[in-house]
Amino acid sequence: MLYKAYESVFSMETLHLDQTAEIRRNLAELERTLKVKIKIVGKKVTIEGEPMNEYEAVQIFEAMGLGFSSREALQLKDEDMIFRIIALKDFTRRKDLREVRARVIGAKGQTKRVIEEISGCKIVVKEDNLIGIIGHSESIDAAITAITNIIKGTKQANAYRYLEKMNKIRKENKFLENIKINNKNKK
Repeated sequence: MLYKAYESVFSMETLHLDQTAEIRRNLAELERTLKVKIKIVGKKVTIEGEPMNEYEAVQIFEAMGLGFSSREALQLKDEDMIFRIIALKDFTRRKDLREVRARVIGAKGQTKRVIEEISGCKIVVKEDNLIGIIGHSESIDAAITAITNIIKGTKQANAYRYLEKMNKIRKENKFLENIKINNKNKK
């Protein structure tokens, strides 16, 4: 009897998000996937469920609030995926942050697109000078470094080169790990 009472105890998390339209559109799918009950009143989103499910839901809703689609944000259910936010003001002293934002986005979105392709991360650049990144734990640090270097004034080509170098190193490390595992299995 005590065990059943313990199971039914749920906590509640409340978020205040500027963008709730994406959550409203996908409410049934989000509740089913995240295993939580979601209530939206204006810009206030209340999440009710088991603590671990609530934690995942908060991460996903914060990503969606920043501008990621529900499909992109739901990747965070995978424990190897990470969500990070970069504030432009933390990496530059420039007054005109619109110009810095433009450098990260690039002409017709090219810089952002190339960083996404090379790193495998998804990136959202907001007008309130925040940049959101969702990526695999192995590649997100390189993507963050590339973006912060562009914010600081590095040429985009240098940032791309850095990402490609990090990808090469990561692939070499995986290859060496596989060789070690195969050698252990042969013995």
